[in-house]
Amino acid sequence: MSKYEIAVVVSAKLEDEDRAAVIEKVKGFVERYQGTVTNVDDWGKKKLAYEIQKMSEAYYYFVYFESENSECPNDLEKELRILDGVIRYLVVKEDEE
Repeated sequence: MSKYEIAVVVSAKLEDEDRAAVIEKVKGFVERYQGTVTNVDDWGKKKLAYEIQKMSEAYYYFVYFESENSECPNDLEKELRILDGVIRYLVVKEDEE
């Protein structure tokens, strides 16, 4: 089983409930594409390196998951690209040791 990590940058303009709903949708997408969420790290509100959509701050989340489906990361990126509230994302495969 391969291990992956999704870094999700969520708009600071969203309320707490809306941000939680965005992360729940991300977790739902992982499960939809045969993945298992192992951990979610909430790094909180951080200053962005540069302005994105006229925002200088955003909320950072890291979602860790495992999947045997090699297409899972590609399918997740397609969903994250159009998800409201997500201003940036990155899916990476963790090193096998």
